[in-house]
Amino acid sequence: MRVNCLNCNKVFDIPDERLPMGKKIAFPCPACKGTIELDLTSKSAINSEFRSKKKQNDRPTGQVLKKKILRNVKDLPPMPQTVLKAREIMANPKSDFKELANLFETDQAIAAKILKLANSPYYGYSGKVTSIQRASLVLGHKTLGELITMGGTASLLSKSLVGYGLDAGALWKHSLAVAFGSRIIAKKTEPSLSNDAFTSGLIHDSGKLILDSYIQERWELFEEFMADGEHTFLDAEKKVLELDHTEVASEVCKTWNIPKPLTVAIRYHHHPSRSNGSKLAYIVHVADAIAMMTGLGLGIDGTLYQMDDKAMEFLGIQEDDMNEIMGKVLEAAQNISEQ
Repeated sequence: MRVNCLNCNKVFDIPDERLPMGKKIAFPCPACKGTIELDLTSKSAINSEFRSKKKQNDRPTGQVLKKKILRNVKDLPPMPQTVLKAREIMANPKSDFKELANLFETDQAIAAKILKLANSPYYGYSGKVTSIQRASLVLGHKTLGELITMGGTASLLSKSLVGYGLDAGALWKHSLAVAFGSRIIAKKTEPSLSNDAFTSGLIHDSGKLILDSYIQERWELFEEFMADGEHTFLDAEKKVLELDHTEVASEVCKTWNIPKPLTVAIRYHHHPSRSNGSKLAYIVHVADAIAMMTGLGLGIDGTLYQMDDKAMEFLGIQEDDMNEIMGKVLEAAQNISEQ
């Protein structure tokens, strides 16, 4: 009988002769040590393996699956629209903070999150930032833009992703690490890209929000494909689902009206050499690798992570720079993610 652990989504084949049919049993999962409970008192349990195989055969594959996944992109919450509108207001020299205040009155959950982040240990103003206007005065216009981006995506990126082996909050920590790493690298190599680098780093893995459920459903195919130890999780996404999370993320960016340079960087953050020379793509790529090294929000897909061997040379970054950046990323992400 095929048995699925609801905690880690691992699937096990247990010989029928080892199962006490007609009883209810519970035993620890060999993978995650969580409890697996089986009700073997009904006929439905006895026929579960047949149904499981039938369900697998009914799953869409190929181009049909790809189209289904891309249709689901539109199901993501529209929350980032508030973020983009706020950034538009801030980019307009004729705008004032009354416009921002009016905007956040329609989305007070984001406003509350922004103020909570502004009072985090990272910014050093604990308890002193009581309004959006105050945040701009004490932190500056650019930092307020950073806070707005974080506040608008925090709840979305804080969800657990079982297929990727990420507990609640893990993707948020990883995204913060990549965002801060991207901004630090941009300041070293191309200061004008700092704000775009931060935003790109923060939402670079948004495609995982869409793919997670499909990975859970097809986990046995992922395990089978990666069993030889020579293929990355990214390879498995492409093989099993017909597209990987970077492709899905680029579609998410279109839905969210993210500017094209940021969309390109997110689309090619695993393979920046394919980005037609996008410096932003290289920045996010290296920041992603550094975040993996810190272990912050590291999921199953961190296995066999491949860093472009020419990325550091392209950006003019040395090994010593990598260690310095890693230390700063750890400090920033940990101080912010506590909020």
